[in-house]
Amino acid sequence: MANAYLQGVEISASQFLDIFHHYDNDGNGYIEGKELQSFIKELQQARKQAGLELTDQMKAFVQEYEKNTDAKIGIVELVQILPTEENFLLFFRQQLKSCAEFMQAWRCYDADHSGYIEADELKNFLKDLLQKAKKPYDEKKLDEYTHTTLKIFDSNHDGKLCLAEMARLLPDEENFLLKFQVGGYSQSKSKRESENQIDLDSIVSSPSNFLPLSLVFLSQNVKMVRREFNKIFELYDQDENGYMDENELDALLKDLCEKNKKVLEVNKIPTYKTAIMALSDGGKLYRTELALVLCAEDISAPAPL
Repeated sequence: MANAYLQGVEISASQFLDIFHHYDNDGNGYIEGKELQSFIKELQQARKQAGLELTDQMKAFVQEYEKNTDAKIGIVELVQILPTEENFLLFFRQQLKSCAEFMQAWRCYDADHSGYIEADELKNFLKDLLQKAKKPYDEKKLDEYTHTTLKIFDSNHDGKLCLAEMARLLPDEENFLLKFQVGGYSQSKSKRESENQIDLDSIVSSPSNFLPLSLVFLSQNVKMVRREFNKIFELYDQDENGYMDENELDALLKDLCEKNKKVLEVNKIPTYKTAIMALSDGGKLYRTELALVLCAEDISAPAPL
């Protein structure tokens, strides 16, 4: 089926989704390695069978990736290669060119401030996007775009998009949220503690000693589990007013960058800060808003027993 779609002069949004899922065999959100090589080979074969030349974008893509077995591409790269109907996913990039603009849009379309964009909110976002681009559409097409976008980016299949999922629409070079990903927290607590030779419970009981351990963990993975995030928030909310201002966030980001030099860049602190503060309420960055970026868990959910 995917091969037949690749032969099309124009690919619909739902066909695009089928193509991506067909080649993303392991479901990790990227077409890479053997998946990518298969895609390139079958793309060339499909176009030839249909009597179609490769487009300039396709030729450039093949030239760049054909012999690069370590390369990978995501949704945004694929939509630029294939003749997708109206290039609906590219509307986002045309409208929101920076992470700060993305954060502002997120705050606008997450109307109930739940920390997620649900189907009806996503539909409103795409509707405004189409209107801004002056593209004709009908209700059926809008529903298809909404469904397809949700299916593409809803990595945990909960029927809604969190900040990190939605941010995959941004180009990698603009998406600093990629640096705030969960990794080592999949390790067991005992393994983490033995590697760092520090007892987590004893550190947590002493606020003055908690920060160094948190930042040791963060040196590998910037996102924190809920308990660690809450402790960090309380430490940097120096005036204990329940939110961070720009100065308090700046102090936190400087420490994060210092302990995460391989992941975060000190010279980009102003960029990080501007983007994160775009989530704030009139310059007041509350716990739930900062958690969208720095916490690996949903802090609004009941705490595990």
